Amino acid sequence: MRKEENRYKELIKEALKAREKSYSPYSGFAVGAALLCKSQKIYTGCNIESAAFEPSICAERVAFFNAVSDGVYDFEAIAIVGGLKKQNISEYCFPCGVCRQVMSEFCPGLEFKIIVCKSRDIDVENIKIYTLSELLPHSFGLKNIED
Repeated sequence: MRKEENRYKELIKEALKAREKSYSPYSGFAVGAALLCKSQKIYTGCNIESAAFEPSICAERVAFFNAVSDGVYDFEAIAIVGGLKKQNISEYCFPCGVCRQVMSEFCPGLEFKIIVCKSRDIDVENIKIYTLSELLPHSFGLKNIED
């Protein structure tokens, strides 16, 4: 468990770095995500906003789409951090419903982990780990549209 814990802390650090690249001039809410592939490669993403709002995209989907555009489809975990740009991170930042659905598309198993941290201080008491099935029970996927 210690090795996994250290790996998740590293993932949170990468998410914090990605958060610094957030383009969020409208909401002021900056989010960073770091996606861990089964190969142990990490893809990052930050939220990117648009004045028209609808074309905006969440950090989690940016990380997934970066990986998929590289031909990677096997994922282990994602770390997510977020909060108002000019304030310290003090709350957990969970993926929105659309991001959960994208995760379900590429991580249909029960083992995919979602790691959230509510502080730049990456201590165990500031970290929560969930499975995708906990955050998106009864997900809609390929099984629903197969003959």
